[in-house]
Order: sequence, then C-alpha cells, then structure tokens
Amino acid sequence: MRLRGGKRRKADDRLEPQGTPGLAVELRGVRREYGRGSRTVRALAGIDLALPRGTFTAVMGPSGSGKSTFLQCAAGLDRPTAGSVRLGGTEITGMRENQLTELRRSRLGFVFQAFNLLPSLTVEQNVLLPMRLAGQRQDRRRAAAMLGRVGLADKAGRRPGELSGGQQQRVAVARALITDPDVVFADEPTGALDTGTAAEVLGLLRQAVDTLGATVVMVTHDPAAAAWADRVLFLADGVFASGLDRGTAEQIAARMAALTSRTGTVAVAAA
Repeated sequence: MRLRGGKRRKADDRLEPQGTPGLAVELRGVRREYGRGSRTVRALAGIDLALPRGTFTAVMGPSGSGKSTFLQCAAGLDRPTAGSVRLGGTEITGMRENQLTELRRSRLGFVFQAFNLLPSLTVEQNVLLPMRLAGQRQDRRRAAAMLGRVGLADKAGRRPGELSGGQQQRVAVARALITDPDVVFADEPTGALDTGTAAEVLGLLRQAVDTLGATVVMVTHDPAAAAWADRVLFLADGVFASGLDRGTAEQIAARMAALTSRTGTVAVAAA
C-alpha cells in the first residue's frame, strides 16, 4: 500500500483499504456499552454512517445523546462493543493499539476545545509535531504555508502563551492539516472562543474542505457553528435521529429544540 508522499506501509491485511471507495468515514452497526447487567449504559445503540471525502459534517444532540462516544469510536480513541469502523477505507476495529497510534499520528487530524498545544514548543514546532511523531521529515516550508493559510505567518517563532485563544486555535487547525489527513475530527472547537473568533476558526475548517479537499467531522452544541457544515446529523439515545443538509442556524436550533423536547419527554415518562 502506497501512502501520500510515495511511502509504503508494511504489509498487513488490516491496514489495507477494504471499505467503499470515496468514503472517508464508515461506521456499520457500531454499539458502545459501559458496565454490565442491570447497570449497562448503552452510549451508542447501533450507528450506521457513511461520510464521503471532502465533506464537512456536524454532529449535534442533547446532553447524554452519545456525541462524545461517537467521536471517540469514529476516531479510534475508543473501541466499540460491536460493529465496524473504517477510516479512509481502512478497517480499524481490530487494530492493535500501536497500529491505532500510527494511524492517528499520520492519517488523522484533531482540533479540541482546549487547543492542546505544548507550551514549551514554538508555534512552528507545534504545527510540525504530528510529522515528528509519525517519523516523517519535518517540512518547515509546509509548516510556513499552513501558518500562512491560517493567518499566522509572522507567529512561527512565538510560544502558545504569547497568542490569543483564537490564534492558538488557528495553530491547532494548522497542526491538524499538516499531514494531509484522511479526516479531521473537531470536538467543540469553538467552545472557548467568542463569536467573532469562532467564525474565523470555522471559516478555516470550511476553507480546508472547499480548497484542500479535507474531510471534517465536528461535534458541537452551537447551531451557529453547525451551520458552517454541509450536513448536520442529530443524535438521540445513541442513534442518529435525523439529518439536515445546508441548514441555517435558525433551522438547526429549531430541530435541536424539537429533539431535546422529545427526548426529555421520553426520559420523564421512563422515570
């Protein structure tokens, strides 16, 4: 199997693409349960999902709907109890931990609410960190180009503590894109930002999809953030209840309100 940049991966059937061509993320029958017996909690109750490459998908849902568990299972950060997960055509469900680590370093990008930058490294070094961890040549010209894309070309030598929150999140976006990943997973990426700065960061993710062909999967509670996506998927009780294509913030908020009301009523009735 040949990777980007002409490198070959060691032969291993579990690393070979076997999923549907053109799909960046593919989940089939994914369930995740915690605990045993009467105390079993079903976080995901059977997820089927196929996301094409070059798309921006937002995932929303009421508290406790399974959003975080979905992201962790889809990104290989947690193992599902049952079902299959493929990323970039590669089946990851049965991978050993060292294989998952390699995949996350070289083929996935992550953007978190808390930025997760290393304070002792410069901006440039933070951006190059995924390449360093993956054992790839650290391409400073590529890092400079990425920093230019996020409007931080003049900040390469600064430390994260010298930047604003919005600037730190821009560094995180550049870091997520540096390895040209199959998928960028974003977990509440604007949760710690003001409205104006949040729009700038979301614009960068949108631009990455439209101009770089990136695939973005974002979990958010904010209808205004979700409105930047091509499609919004709504989780309830561990399954996808509905979807909305190119919805406005108002439409997304209305759908969320109806979903929260419905799941709240079910919860009260069950109690």
